[in-house]
Amino acid sequence: MDFAIPDHLVEFRETVRKFTETELIPHEDHVEEHDGLPEDVERRIRERAVAIGLNSMGMPEDIGGGGMDVLSQVLVTEVLFRAAGGVAETVPTTPSVLLACNDEQRERFLIPCVRGDVQWCFALTEPDTGSDAAGIRTRAELRDGSWVINGRKRFISHGDTADFAIVFALTHPDRDEDRITAFLVEKGTPGFGVGQLHKTMGHRGYRQAELVFDDCAVPEANVLGEPGRGFSLGHGALSNGRIMTAARCLGPMARLIDDGIEWAKQRVQFGRPIADYQAIQFMLADCATDLHASRLMTYEAAWAADRGAAPKIVHAKAATAKLFATEALGRVADRVLQIFGGTGYMNETYVERAYRNARIERIWEGTSEIQRIIIARNLLKRGMFR
Repeated sequence: MDFAIPDHLVEFRETVRKFTETELIPHEDHVEEHDGLPEDVERRIRERAVAIGLNSMGMPEDIGGGGMDVLSQVLVTEVLFRAAGGVAETVPTTPSVLLACNDEQRERFLIPCVRGDVQWCFALTEPDTGSDAAGIRTRAELRDGSWVINGRKRFISHGDTADFAIVFALTHPDRDEDRITAFLVEKGTPGFGVGQLHKTMGHRGYRQAELVFDDCAVPEANVLGEPGRGFSLGHGALSNGRIMTAARCLGPMARLIDDGIEWAKQRVQFGRPIADYQAIQFMLADCATDLHASRLMTYEAAWAADRGAAPKIVHAKAATAKLFATEALGRVADRVLQIFGGTGYMNETYVERAYRNARIERIWEGTSEIQRIIIARNLLKRGMFR
């Protein structure tokens, strides 16, 4: 594995760091208090992100994307997510599943996403299906040239603000395989509405919505990919999503450690800075070790994806990185809050917010338990870690 970072990426990462410090972090207090940003502020952030080339980093250059490989995206994401997720998520992204768009869909959905002109949401999870994504109950039936969707989706990020949803529905229930189809459903389509908005423990500004489909008729032209092949589209994006989830944990870990070091040096107890005490030094050392190990696992998973390793190997390495980094973030947040003591428990501090925000990372993009199943299966079948 080559650990050298190209000069152009070093420069771009520094640009992103300045963008994060000046355009994102200053708005964290507002998002925490109001659960979102004013429209003009959000629009300005999106425009400036596009101006520096931060939007759609992984999309091909010939459609306006950044053309970055996975490792480059990880390095940039790590810096970007030093800001709280509710602010960092304002930066426009494009999901890899949209590369399955046909020519007409590219103009309507893919290209506007790449330009940062529209917002999308990924509608897979349902009230009764989370980790068991193949068990979704939302159905779509072909009637008179349109697919009619009925069902509910739950915990859909940006579901209330998205211009269109990538919706997965059961279309061929009698098949053993190829049972699910992906649809592009635009906001305002009759029968498509937003239900409950969920109040979450953390990640203020990153709202989760329920989507309701009641005889929602979608034209056949809005099928993404081939009918019945939707689950393979969604499953193919899982590895990248899990690598990026791990990358999003690296920034908060680094920022927490920086804050913990600064606090330990200035906080005086019994006549000495608490940084002088071995108990505090050991906590900081464990934090640094967790961060270093998380980085190496995440970078290696990205590197394996970039070099064209077998999908099953990339899937397993992505699961390992996601499992370790998300759980490591929880440990780091807990230790740094302990270093801060009572001050760290106050909700005006970053450490308190990071402590709450960290908890979801072990749940979305596949729970820690699902990651362990993936790792164990690969270990038993292929011995990938021996």
